[in-house]
Amino acid sequence: MADTTYLDWPFLDDAHRKFARDLDAWCANGLGAARVDHHDVDASCRRLVRALGAGGWLAHTVPRSSPTDAPRLDVRTLCLARDVLARHDPLADFAFAMQGLGAGPVSLFGSNTLRARYLPRVASGELIAAFALSEPDAGSDVMRMATTATQDGDGWRLDGEKTWISNGGIADFYVVFARIPSGGERAFAAFVVDRENPGLRVAERLDVLAPHPLARLVFDGCRVGADAIVGEVGKGMRVALGTLDVFRSTVGAAALGMARRALDEAVTHVTERRMFGQRLADFQLTQARLAAMATDIDTSALLVYRAAWTRDTKSPRVTREAAMAKWHATEAAQRTIDAAVQLFGGRGVQSGSAVERLYREIRSLRIYEGTSEVQQLVIAGQILPSPAGQGRT
Repeated sequence: MADTTYLDWPFLDDAHRKFARDLDAWCANGLGAARVDHHDVDASCRRLVRALGAGGWLAHTVPRSSPTDAPRLDVRTLCLARDVLARHDPLADFAFAMQGLGAGPVSLFGSNTLRARYLPRVASGELIAAFALSEPDAGSDVMRMATTATQDGDGWRLDGEKTWISNGGIADFYVVFARIPSGGERAFAAFVVDRENPGLRVAERLDVLAPHPLARLVFDGCRVGADAIVGEVGKGMRVALGTLDVFRSTVGAAALGMARRALDEAVTHVTERRMFGQRLADFQLTQARLAAMATDIDTSALLVYRAAWTRDTKSPRVTREAAMAKWHATEAAQRTIDAAVQLFGGRGVQSGSAVERLYREIRSLRIYEGTSEVQQLVIAGQILPSPAGQGRT
């Protein structure tokens, strides 16, 4: 962990600081010997999930069991995990984050039966989870969701499709959101669907800029039991938005980790690279660029850990704070990584270099879990007295 000064900020306590340093040491020791192969992301993600589970890190993606307290995730720990993992390897961050997000609805809103059935095996790395909300015509505009859930005897039948689903094709279960036509235009529900369900089909694997397991899913008469419902029937949007409210600031943390890595790589390069008789670091233009990168990183960190601290200690809803953290941190990381590529020159665009990979990895973070433009609408909706931004993710 090149720069640990942020660990001394008041948003974190000693347990958080120890967690971050322990995870950093584990990553530096080979990510639990997970044998990451970025040309085979399916196998690598499975190995990473198993390694993160065996290391005890995935235990932080599910709530600690308590017979009396409401389910709770420590968002500062989640942010620190994503920050540290993304700095070492963005695919490791992806594997960790999707366990949390995929199981998040069960963690926060699921019945005791669902929690007992899935969460221990998510924490151990035995099961891979996925969150299935987006559709071809209903990404951030979730009120346009077309997938339907209709009652079928003592269970439910799901019909429709989902796309851009992270862990699609490798997940053992999906939390699927669907409209309930009989309940009116605002009636939705969430369901747990196991991968072997005969009504579920992985229709297409999606190739993207930075290889991750993504897929389009089709539900054709996919029948699930009444016990598969997550939360209350008709209030599925509360489950979706409540889960995203917890995990959105962690996207900013992942961007923060990538930006830290880019700055580390850039500082090493400019202090070693010589041009026109002096180090690249000796040019004032280089110094100005590094100063901007460092300032963007610290600003992002303040927003990310403020949002996480607020969620953990003060308010169960951090819609405004999380949107600010996600928007600023992802945009700032894009600027920081682009600056690092520029400082590297030709080496920066060479396939396989650290900054080249970061350049491909950061781009999607400005889109998923709500684009930067949607985050601005969400923030404005929290400022204006009118209900602007209602229904946006």
